[in-house]
Amino acid sequence: MADLIQLLPDAIANQIAAGEVIQRPASVVKELMENSIDAGSTSVKLIVKDAGKTLLQIIDNGCGMSETDARMAFERHATSKIRQSSDLFAIRTMGFRGEAMASIAAVAQVEMRTRRQSEELGHRLVIEGSEIKTQEPCQGTAGTNTSVKNLFFNVPARRNFLKSNTVEMRHIIDEFQRLAIANPDIFFSLHHNNAEIFHLPPGNLRQRLIALFGSAYNKRLVPVSEETDALKLYGFVGKPEFAKKTRGEQFFFVNQRFIKSGYLNHAVVSAFEDLLPADTYPFYAIFIDIDPARIDINVHPTKQEIKFEDEKLVYNYLKVAIRHSLGQYSIMPTLDFDQETSFAANRVTPAKQPGFTVDSYTRESKATADNNSNRDINYSGEENRQQNNLDNWQRLYEGEMAFSEMTDDGEESTDSVTIESEWSKDNTLDDDTKSFSRQQRPPYQVHTSYIVSHIKSGFLLIDQQAAHERILYEDFLRVLDKQSASSQKQLFPKTIHLTVADAAMLRDIIPQINLLGYDIQEFGQDTFVINGIPAEMGDHGNEEKAIEILLEQYKSNMELRLDTKENLARSLARSTAIKRGQALTIEEMQSLIDKLFACELPFTSPNGRNCFITFELDDLAKRFEG
Repeated sequence: MADLIQLLPDAIANQIAAGEVIQRPASVVKELMENSIDAGSTSVKLIVKDAGKTLLQIIDNGCGMSETDARMAFERHATSKIRQSSDLFAIRTMGFRGEAMASIAAVAQVEMRTRRQSEELGHRLVIEGSEIKTQEPCQGTAGTNTSVKNLFFNVPARRNFLKSNTVEMRHIIDEFQRLAIANPDIFFSLHHNNAEIFHLPPGNLRQRLIALFGSAYNKRLVPVSEETDALKLYGFVGKPEFAKKTRGEQFFFVNQRFIKSGYLNHAVVSAFEDLLPADTYPFYAIFIDIDPARIDINVHPTKQEIKFEDEKLVYNYLKVAIRHSLGQYSIMPTLDFDQETSFAANRVTPAKQPGFTVDSYTRESKATADNNSNRDINYSGEENRQQNNLDNWQRLYEGEMAFSEMTDDGEESTDSVTIESEWSKDNTLDDDTKSFSRQQRPPYQVHTSYIVSHIKSGFLLIDQQAAHERILYEDFLRVLDKQSASSQKQLFPKTIHLTVADAAMLRDIIPQINLLGYDIQEFGQDTFVINGIPAEMGDHGNEEKAIEILLEQYKSNMELRLDTKENLARSLARSTAIKRGQALTIEEMQSLIDKLFACELPFTSPNGRNCFITFELDDLAKRFEG
């Protein structure tokens, strides 16, 4: 019997490696730009066409390559970064595995022009699908110019898995930003379809962050700095009030290399404890300089996951450094331990009081000291508060007792049924006992987040935010299908300035947004004018915030492979729906209930959250049985 095991041809082996290393156009950008940085470049230019599907070109002024080095660069496991196994524990360069160039050449048409500073002539290579087509001398500037065309031209299945240009360009910008932040002393530029997106002159870290994310970030940044024998920490975190709904603007760099670490992210969030609004994430760009021997970066081909010799040490240093900076720049309250001992001994411990803040406690202490002579007034106020509490409990008690009307003999009345609403007239929504079709007590809120609505067999507990998201989602989809919506013109149009990435995204979806009743027009680079908003929204007075939230939601849905229309409907519903904690009138609650049960799918929100839960009286009675 013939032998079965044989070596794979280089072309096939390279395609297999490319499956891990080159996942999308952004992967090519990352690998080639890292090579430019390792080559000592002071200028790196990125040119993109059709979000990298047609062309990705990186031009640098680095050291360049000889004819032999240029040819060897496309061989698997060929690298100038390491020579022996011990070098893996002293890596300071971005690349070292020797897989990227071979992987790129296996799935694209590659042209490289390179010239060393000391030579007059350069060298040109053309490779398609790992096959060398041309190798010849050429004229050119010092450095390396690499063009990658028609990515995945020979792997159509992989090319079909690429997402829309908006999504792929977003990933390219992410990789570009990470490398630009890590190397603020290098000039970077990015052009997409002949339009300049970024032009970043050399500078310090703060200047680079402001150039990338906009001048508004200048007032949002809080410096972080800590140096010990084990490591050095530095960078910036954002002020809590500017935290966003998505995790996009969060960066960790270890020895200038961008990494992802849920463990370290937890340390940052812990440092912001009790300072962040619910479901928001702070901005941060944190650099960690550490001895390469104390980390292992050879964990994954993307090199974005690393292992620390002592993770707990890094975690604690990071948390302490951020908390120290927040306190130093008066972002978080600090206690004054130098106050008079006798005063501190005669007060209740502030930390044990719910909702305590230093400012509120100081004001309360001062007010108490100033009003010691007004004890009668305080006593009267306390009586009033007690009476109000008693009244509130009485009303709550009466409301709870009214879940079912009792007859004189203690039996439950058959007249205890639900409120009447528009959807109750539709027989398809009635249950077998017709409990959805009779008059009942009005709905009321619980913790200004949930709505209680009675039915004959018990009651419904409605999540007001999830329910409103479902209503708006179906409304927006209908409007997008009809392509018509009423718009309310603004007396004074609002001008908003967005980051480069957000501006590119908004340009792509402006036509669909305007179909929903917005009137948004581009006004210069990364600037837009809001001339009108949907009539149903009214005048919120904060259109800029509404657009920012919309874009954050849109970004978070991009990986779900939704079409633009559905993604936009989801995002708008999420960003404009009433929120938990918002008080509603009886009329507003009734209207919400009517509209919810008029929906095609009233049971869940667009994101899958239950809109309501049914509680049966029989089940409730069983819970009270001994």
